[in-house]
Order: sequence, then structure tokens, then C-alpha cells
Amino acid sequence: MIDVSLLTDAASGGTAPDPSAPDYSALDNAAWSSLAGEHAHLAEGGDLVRRYPVDVSPFAAVRTWDDPDVWAAIVDLVGYDADFPAPPESVALPAGWVRGDVFGGVQLVETERVQGRPDAEAVVLGAADVPEMMDLVSRAKPGPFLPRTHEMGRYVGIRRDGELAAMAGERLRPAGWTEISAVATDERFRGQGLATRLVLDVVHAVRERGARAMLHAAAGNTNAIRLYESLGFVLRRRNEFGMVRTPAA
Repeated sequence: MIDVSLLTDAASGGTAPDPSAPDYSALDNAAWSSLAGEHAHLAEGGDLVRRYPVDVSPFAAVRTWDDPDVWAAIVDLVGYDADFPAPPESVALPAGWVRGDVFGGVQLVETERVQGRPDAEAVVLGAADVPEMMDLVSRAKPGPFLPRTHEMGRYVGIRRDGELAAMAGERLRPAGWTEISAVATDERFRGQGLATRLVLDVVHAVRERGARAMLHAAAGNTNAIRLYESLGFVLRRRNEFGMVRTPAA
């Protein structure tokens, strides 16, 4: 059972807020916080709508759905008859926009129980390793990984006989946080704890920069969620992910 008390806002209990408590506000709009902050150098778009280049990441975000100009800004950025991350169900779509399928996800955040530590076997992966990384991702299917995704942060791997056996790295960087992503292990090397070791290596590096680690997972990926909870991550919120289609020209 997840101890949600770990995420309780101190102010809600009638006591003074703890200045050392994590600030979770950036995680409510994690992609925007990342694109408007540490990943601004990668961002395409303007003050209302931003996205990553299509060979970096499929993530895109809006600053707020309350601005009536946001719809035109989305079309300006992605074009007509194109996909864009959907707003909450409570946000009504303008005429001509179509909401697609929705799937559930979870957002987990670290606690002090996560024992981050560097791994002696972990090697930093870069542009020269992209073909191997993409091949591993295509087989392990941890989520999207594109030719320039490695530019979003630090990626590490463990090799066996020269082959990339497992990998993990950093994706979104909302203010004060870093998302762990692309956790993948070749099926021949599963059951050896490689993914756990790499996740803890990434956590250590994130903390060395003064940030905290978080991650997203599909709600149905119970094995991954169970692994992260065993390491000390806890559920912060449940999300719904989906796409909307912009109007035809």
C-alpha cells in the first residue's frame, strides 16, 4: 500500500509549511515546465505552446488551457489535421477538433527511501550509441525513444560481451525535478537486477545536480510500478493521456 502521507501538504494540517519539503507544483504541467525551463534550448514554439523537435521527443504542452488564443497557437505550431496532447476532459474543444483515445498513467516521485548510488558498470551513452539504444528500445518497448532523445539528459547503460544489455536515462526536466525514462533490459539479461542498478545510478546523478527524481508509467504496467515502489518511489497522481486532432484545413 502506498503511503500517501509522504506527499501530504504540511499546510493542510494547520501547521506551518516545511521549507525543506519538495515543491511538486512543476509536476502538474511537467512537459511545459521542462520546455519553458531547462529544455528551453530544445523547444519549438512560443509563449503559449511549445514542443520538442520531432526527432527528440513527441512531448508538447501548453502553458495554460484558459487562454482562448491557445487553440490558434497549437495550429500555428503543429499545423492542420495534426495530433497534439489532449487537454483534460473538462476542457471543451472548439468546433472541428476531435478527441482521440485516452489511456491511464501514473506519476511517481522519489522519497528518502530511494537509495541512489553510482554503478561501477554503468557507462554513459551518447550519439554513437543511438543505433544500439534504439534497437534495445524497439525490443523492450519502454516508451518512445528517437534519434535525438539522448540530448534530453544523461543516459547510461550496462554492456555484456560488448552488447548493450540494459539502459536508463533522463527525459523531462520540470523545475527541480528530472524524469527517469527509457528503462529497458534485453530479455536475455532480465532477472539480473540491471534495470534497478541503472535507475539508482540515474537517481544518484540527479541528486548530485540538486534535483529530485520522478517518472511516469502506464497504469497497466504493474510490473514496472511494483519495481519503482520497491525502490522507494510513491504514487503522486494518476494521469490520463490522449491526443486531440486539429481541424482539417
